[in-house]
Amino acid sequence: SQLFSSVVRSNVEFSTITLNAAVSALKTGARWDRALHLISMMAWGDMETNTSTFNAVISACGKVAGWERALRLVSVMALKEVRCDTITLGAAISSFERSGDWQNALQVFSVMKQSKVESNTVACNAAISACAKGGQWEAALQLLSVMLQSKVEWDAITFNAAISACEKRGELETALQLLRRIVQTK
Repeated sequence: SQLFSSVVRSNVEFSTITLNAAVSALKTGARWDRALHLISMMAWGDMETNTSTFNAVISACGKVAGWERALRLVSVMALKEVRCDTITLGAAISSFERSGDWQNALQVFSVMKQSKVESNTVACNAAISACAKGGQWEAALQLLSVMLQSKVEWDAITFNAAISACEKRGELETALQLLRRIVQTK
């Protein structure tokens, strides 16, 4: 951030691509706090931020700083009229999954569908896992059904999360039916 402040004062022009790379590097280095600072400096300096900029910071915050910051950044995106995409909303859902907040995970998943943002395996798995952590086996199975109907590719994590949701609520027969379905599909 000191380097960025120096660059702003010296009137050196950076492209959004360069700054996105810096945000991504901070994310990779688990420096979400500095990534947040950089994105706020970009906004204050009237520098362009785009979906990729926010995705990197939301992903970093969701992994470490919690869902509150990730959700706040999604709100900032709306205010700045920056379009959310699959990665944006998937990262937000993943942050809710980590905290076991199945209600907000489902709400963001619903926004994803309403906004016609394409869901992917990661977003669906995170939503199903959030439901499993919250003991919401019916919601987990509903998400699995939506996922399979929309032709989103599933993986072992998908069914493990759904089976786990059933097992936690004593729905052992339903869990066995899911296991049979996996075997039949393969």
